Amino acid sequence: MKRPYEVVLIIDSALDEDAIRATVDKATDLVKAQGGLVGRVEKWGRKRFAYELKNRWEGYYAVVELDAEPEVVAELDRVLSISDEVLRHKIIRTPELSSKQKVAAKSVSESVA
Repeated sequence: MKRPYEVVLIIDSALDEDAIRATVDKATDLVKAQGGLVGRVEKWGRKRFAYELKNRWEGYYAVVELDAEPEVVAELDRVLSISDEVLRHKIIRTPELSSKQKVAAKSVSESVA
């Protein structure tokens, strides 16, 4: 059963834009290749760290929302862990909305529009 996840990537900011884009694409392509669905991809850009991380003071942040099987996410975690371009990553399983919450959210969005 596919579950919703959010992946936060901190990529080495010393890389050029093409290499950063390729790193994000590598993660999303891995999910798509194994039957997962990639939703929103937000690129937050370069941010300064509060402390030094792997001899760096800056990183490029990206957030990816996806729906995938737990096995696909485990493989994504493994690949990101061994990737030299990725300084840190965090995969979070986001809560699934119940059918009552989906109906309530839909009615709220319709009333606002």
